[in-house]
Amino acid sequence: MTNLTTRKGTYIEDPAFAKMLFGDTRFSFIWLVLRLYLGYEWLTAGWHKVTSPDWVQTGVALKGFWTGAIAMPEAGRPPIAFDWYRSFLTYMLNAEAYTWFAKLIAYGEVLIGIALILGLFTGIAAFFSGFMNWNFIMAGSASTNGMLFFIAVLLILAWKTAGYIGVDYYLLPYLGTPWTGKRFEPNVVAAPAD
Repeated sequence: MTNLTTRKGTYIEDPAFAKMLFGDTRFSFIWLVLRLYLGYEWLTAGWHKVTSPDWVQTGVALKGFWTGAIAMPEAGRPPIAFDWYRSFLTYMLNAEAYTWFAKLIAYGEVLIGIALILGLFTGIAAFFSGFMNWNFIMAGSASTNGMLFFIAVLLILAWKTAGYIGVDYYLLPYLGTPWTGKRFEPNVVAAPAD
């Protein structure tokens, strides 16, 4: 491991395995498989919600989910382990936020699914995927959310190559990275001078 000291601090090299797995385009097929799986899961879950009036018209489905999540059973453990999250959901219920928030969840799931399947802004889509999974877990819904959250974290870490077999292959070189203000430059090896 090489440490490079600069005026701004110390740069610590990533382990070779991490650099290879998350930054080498030869591994993009792994991210393609995970991306398609996660995208399919979000698209189908969101589609069921988008086609349900209980989600996109009244929000009553989300109201039921939140009501069950904040319930305090007489015996056993409550679904929500953290009081601050229970207070947050209680506030959302009292404010009747489920009427608009259910639409946000339903259409958000569909958009995340489409973005992941297409490989469009993969890192951003994976971030919102993980954020939604985290919220479902916090509300006491384990199910497959832990595994989906883990896949989302992996895709976030591999954001540079996760969409390489997808729209990001064309989009990221054009847009560049926001923190440099520069467009990506492809890794081009110059021919040796004669």
